[in-house]
Amino acid sequence: MVKQNSTGTYQNLLLEARNGVGIVWLNRPELRNALNADMVRELKAALRQLEQDDSVRAIVLAAAGEAFCAGADLNGMKAMAQASRAQNLASARESAALWHSIDRLRKPIIARVHGAAIAGGMGLVAACDMAIASTDASFSLSETRLGLLPATVGPYVLRAIGMRAMRRYALSAERFNAAEAYRIGLVHDLCPPEELDGRINDLLGALMDCAPGAIAACKDLLRALDGRAIDDGLMEDTAHRIADIRASAEGREGIQSFLERRDPWWRGSETGSQAAPRRQTKKTALKAAPKPAAKKPVKKSAAR
Repeated sequence: MVKQNSTGTYQNLLLEARNGVGIVWLNRPELRNALNADMVRELKAALRQLEQDDSVRAIVLAAAGEAFCAGADLNGMKAMAQASRAQNLASARESAALWHSIDRLRKPIIARVHGAAIAGGMGLVAACDMAIASTDASFSLSETRLGLLPATVGPYVLRAIGMRAMRRYALSAERFNAAEAYRIGLVHDLCPPEELDGRINDLLGALMDCAPGAIAACKDLLRALDGRAIDDGLMEDTAHRIADIRASAEGREGIQSFLERRDPWWRGSETGSQAAPRRQTKKTALKAAPKPAAKKPVKKSAAR
């Protein structure tokens, strides 16, 4: 189903929610889901909507059509080529805010990748917590071929693949396949296209077994640990974090349920304090990609 935000129906996305999972479908298949200013704004709004929805415990970022995301929309690039530096800066800040909003979600987000993930599309993959790709996926940081830089996506791609691989693919703009994406750490798992939804549903099931508050706290912990020296300050910080969560209602429920040999509330225990979705299955979480309601004239996107 398509959800509504305060400004009406999303024009470039489809948004679904079922069994504790929010699914955001990029939905410009005739343009290979190329990113324009409207889609960037809608993505931020949709993620904010799912973040605020207490019934949603995990998010999947997916795409309709033959490609995941082919980079920047060609018409948008033409406009930016004629725009002032101040206008370019404002546009770049909007894009940077999108990657940041994905990275800072308190809920886990999985990229469901098929077909091409180019430039900004590769940034979307890298900003997600987890990425599973079909074996037909391909990737490229294509910016230098166009005289540009992978600037706003750079921090997230670099973190995912490391400096050595980043030097090669950011400088050369080569396209590489799913096996190489797996080798360098951009994606966590590969599977045939027909198994993609089942593999993601298995991962969603594992996430549903975990406490939602603990996942949010763990994401915050990992950001705090990244690149930080192991010193007295870090040891004190981590000690406070584990003490806080042990003393929380969720932490107490997890320990008590383990001792009582029952499921905690987040796994749907009838004796727990709250109700939650049970472990996901292939029939209840992610389903086949939606078909667009109407076709639009085919236009070129920024990357091929």
